[in-house]
Amino acid sequence: MKRIAIIGSSGGNLYMQGGNNPPALLGEIFTQAASAGIEVGFVEFIGATRTMDGIPPDSPAKLYLLDGSGGVSAGEQKELQAVNADARAEDAKLAQMIQEGRIDGLILMSCDPTGTNEASIKAAAEKKLPCVGTGGASMANTQKLGANVVAASGTTGTTNRTRAVSFVSSLAKEWKLKYRPVIGKTAGGGVEANVWKRINFRGIMMASLPGFIAMALTLAISKIPGLGGLEDVFNALIEIIPVIVAAIAAKQISGLDEVGIVAGIVAGFLAKDGGLIGGLAAGIIAGVLAYYIIILCFKWKVPGTTANIAAGGIGGLVAGLVGKFALAPIALFLGNGINDLISAALSYNAVLAGAIAGLLIWPAIIGGVYHAAILPIVLLEMEAAGFSFLGAIDMTGLVMVSAGITLANVVFPRQKSDAAAALPGFLINVCFGTFVEASYPFMFSSKLVFGSALISAGVSGLFVGLFNVKGTAYVPAVMAPFMANPGKGFFFALCMLIAMGLAFVLTAIANKVESRKALANVEH
Repeated sequence: MKRIAIIGSSGGNLYMQGGNNPPALLGEIFTQAASAGIEVGFVEFIGATRTMDGIPPDSPAKLYLLDGSGGVSAGEQKELQAVNADARAEDAKLAQMIQEGRIDGLILMSCDPTGTNEASIKAAAEKKLPCVGTGGASMANTQKLGANVVAASGTTGTTNRTRAVSFVSSLAKEWKLKYRPVIGKTAGGGVEANVWKRINFRGIMMASLPGFIAMALTLAISKIPGLGGLEDVFNALIEIIPVIVAAIAAKQISGLDEVGIVAGIVAGFLAKDGGLIGGLAAGIIAGVLAYYIIILCFKWKVPGTTANIAAGGIGGLVAGLVGKFALAPIALFLGNGINDLISAALSYNAVLAGAIAGLLIWPAIIGGVYHAAILPIVLLEMEAAGFSFLGAIDMTGLVMVSAGITLANVVFPRQKSDAAAALPGFLINVCFGTFVEASYPFMFSSKLVFGSALISAGVSGLFVGLFNVKGTAYVPAVMAPFMANPGKGFFFALCMLIAMGLAFVLTAIANKVESRKALANVEH
């Protein structure tokens, strides 16, 4: 196994590009190195509390070193000049390790080749160790000392992740090691190296939801007398919804943080005529292209700054042009088709449509269909009008039913411990319009309570259809009626109260029945 040393400082420009958070910066290198089978055998990194461009010698700083557990720990905060003295002592140790053949390569970030890090870099030059790094002036001075620099770059436009990938890619190529960059996460938080498996519609939609809520809030506020001018803001927000979705999609799929966001914004803006679906498609393409472009750039030893520009700029531009000229008409047709289908169902029999939607909403969320199918449709409806039929079903059939079930278990619990467990769920559902899972323990432990949820959701959905109510969830219950379609606020509130009240009564009855059964079994 190859062993590397990481040396340097939080730097001048680097400080603004991730150097202000040494644990995150170094942690990214550890992650990428591990993926290539490279061991980090030494760390000597000076982290200051400000950029080092013109920094006074008495500025606070810390020295980060490799600890006994294989991680990095910070030393005592001291004046920079004192930390530099400590770093020189550590650098002498590193030079000795290099001379003894215990280090195979160096990663340099805004290091000081003519001062603090002179000993180690001279030793690396003598041994012809491959060196990679960033920092224009410091890397130039490193090369002057005769070091074998196999990859050098500036820091402008780079991120902790893209720098780390660049470093390890160059070293892996030099040592002919197999390396797959680790630049993405699965929905569960684990590492997912395959870019195609990082396409997660649920994650994209949930992350984009605040933009839709902002749009709905703006629409509601614009109805207040004297604030009608906010309708222009609402219309502007509708236009940027595809951009938001594209940016989130590109960031998550590419795994390139700011670079992915830029690619998504460019792609989403160009493809915005395709609406939410067009933005989603363009963002996915931008994320995939940005990933492959930056991998190719690092494979060809393109400097980090240029690689970031290519991934974010070219990836976003190509995806945006494809979205604008090829996908937008199709995406707009699909989006309009879904909205038209919902409108047709409501026109045919709104009461029946509401009742069916209410009955199916719980099986959908329990079965994992909600976030994959229903939430995107809710967002499509909101994009078109600022409120949604299925959004109203969500608020009444899920949120308020869950609130009713949890409240019943606070007031009439089957056992005393249920009350303490149910109260937080009730408060979160009412105050934030989410966390319907709080009622799962009570639903799954009692068929009667489960049936109560289905009945309550179905009945409330029936009234949503009867009153032609449209709205949204994910907002406080007291705010939801004000975000309904015009003239329907009172009816939305009524539907919400029906849902919660019915769920409360049926759950309370179910708890009484279950308690009597349990008592009878004990007596027998």
